[in-house]
Amino acid sequence: MSENSLHELSWDEFDEARSPRPEENEFDQVVENAISRRGVLGGALAFGSGAAVFGTGLFSSTSMARATETLPFGFAPIDTATDFAVHVPEGFSSKVLVRLGDPLWSDAQGAYSADAAIPVEMSDRVFGENTDGMELFEVNGRQLIAVNSEYVNPKINLPPEAEGSPRTAAEVTLLKSLQGVTVMEVANTSGGYEVLIDSPYNRRITHETEMVLAGPLAGHALVQTSADPQGLVVKGTMNNCGSGKTLWGTYLTCEENFNGYFGATGEEPVGEGYARYGIGGEGRYGYEKFDPRYDISVEPNEPHRHGFVTEIDPADPSSVPVKRTALGRFKHENAEMVHAKDGRVVVYLGDDERGEYLYRYVSNDIYTEGGSTEALLDDGTLYVAKFNEDQTGEWLALTSETTGMDAVEILCFTRMAASAVGGTTMDRPEWVAANPLKAEAYCALTNNKNRGVKPNAGGDDTSVNAVNPRETNKYGQIVRWTPADENHAADMFAWDLYVMAGNPTVYDNAYAGSDNVNAGNMFNSPDGMAFSSDGLLWIQTDGNYKNEDEFEGMGNNQMLVGDPETGEIARFMTVPYGAEVTGLCWSVDKMVAFVGVQHPGGSWPDGEGNPRSSIITVQRHDGAAFG
Repeated sequence: MSENSLHELSWDEFDEARSPRPEENEFDQVVENAISRRGVLGGALAFGSGAAVFGTGLFSSTSMARATETLPFGFAPIDTATDFAVHVPEGFSSKVLVRLGDPLWSDAQGAYSADAAIPVEMSDRVFGENTDGMELFEVNGRQLIAVNSEYVNPKINLPPEAEGSPRTAAEVTLLKSLQGVTVMEVANTSGGYEVLIDSPYNRRITHETEMVLAGPLAGHALVQTSADPQGLVVKGTMNNCGSGKTLWGTYLTCEENFNGYFGATGEEPVGEGYARYGIGGEGRYGYEKFDPRYDISVEPNEPHRHGFVTEIDPADPSSVPVKRTALGRFKHENAEMVHAKDGRVVVYLGDDERGEYLYRYVSNDIYTEGGSTEALLDDGTLYVAKFNEDQTGEWLALTSETTGMDAVEILCFTRMAASAVGGTTMDRPEWVAANPLKAEAYCALTNNKNRGVKPNAGGDDTSVNAVNPRETNKYGQIVRWTPADENHAADMFAWDLYVMAGNPTVYDNAYAGSDNVNAGNMFNSPDGMAFSSDGLLWIQTDGNYKNEDEFEGMGNNQMLVGDPETGEIARFMTVPYGAEVTGLCWSVDKMVAFVGVQHPGGSWPDGEGNPRSSIITVQRHDGAAFG
């Protein structure tokens, strides 16, 4: 398969093209209609030989029937859309804040052109491609946004004559520079929020930026390379997807589909870790042809240095980013940090691949405001979630005793450790969001067409289970859990499904969704999530926008808001055809939301030329806070 066709695949399709799973279904056969809609949130959910009882009392048929009625969110829900525009409710407006190629410094003015590629020498001085997770920080009275640029679109990022495939080392550098992380200052002016060009806080962090490894894996033989024989200094953070924010005000950027950047020009190394992480064959962008660091036949350990959570201090542009190996190595979606009841730091982490796992990290030391944070993300225990059929769950510790692996192997090959202890295989765990008003957390399980069809990359059973209750799950669901004793560091929890996405206009079974899904708010593939300070859950989708067959009537991707207490969900925003909604944070005064629009179609937002991934601002006309 050519590089051109590889980079045009979705990341899931890319993984399966390089490492196809066996097609045979070795699991119990599940009848599609075995799960009633009522069973999800109001009765018994039957599958296989067991049954999970839901029925939390949060939902009522009366409240769920109000498909077109104004829900108590302070806005009238909007309809679906299929055009190339952003739509928000009446009384709100949106505005583009920054687009791919917009300058962060004066010397990069004019670097972007609709007709030509961004000059290589300017490519790390402009806003990057495919915006994703972001967080806002207040530093010395200023507002800073740290935001990821997840991946590139070579067909529009490279010169036209390249035809979507880099031809030189310089063109590889261009692609490297358009990815990573941006830190930028924003300010509210008379015309709305703007990026402050030349702010002393502005910064780009790319695939070439030097950073350090910290935690138990740092210095180990598994991460030593010819360029870094000590295994302590690494270049680049890559495929930065979701994000997080520490209690002490630093940014956590999460490396997701890092495997796709590596390829082999010669004999490939042998090892279970390469297959489980989808490493081998051709790289997605052909980096390995121009940079031996990405060639696993030359540097077999380089992939072991990626797939981590990286901590960045936005307040100090000269600070060195730190890869926190104690948080495990896998396809990190985001990193949701909470302060446990007993004072320890807890970080929830999803591994975004079909049939992989949901994790939790718990520090050994406690966090106190103003105290040392030096060891909080380097010294702790990693756990994997096990969801039981009776709506209880437990966090299984990944230790030498439980896994049969040594401490360093657990962190480098975390997926194998999770398999060893029997964690629950999940339908692509994406963002985790913790409720600021109570001890509970939510995880978006975006979809899994392989559920009940074939195993994950490690051969683990992906049969239908209580928390992932549908075969060939194309719609996704959101699970929530409450830790025992309201302590996020507790090993036991209770769980339920907040919502099962679906299409009630097409199906009258489990694929119609749960009772809080109706014709007026239906959606598929929940992905990004964030809580506003008032305890409402904002849900962003990255799913099928073709608006046909089982997705008929769902329209473009969207952002919805849900009430955890009543279960009500309402559509707040739709984005241009082809785009996903990803990344959400609020201004300090909570009057403006910053929202990411990734890989739009058409020529949005300029109205001509190539589409440009962007961040937009959304605010109420009456100037009231809504975050």
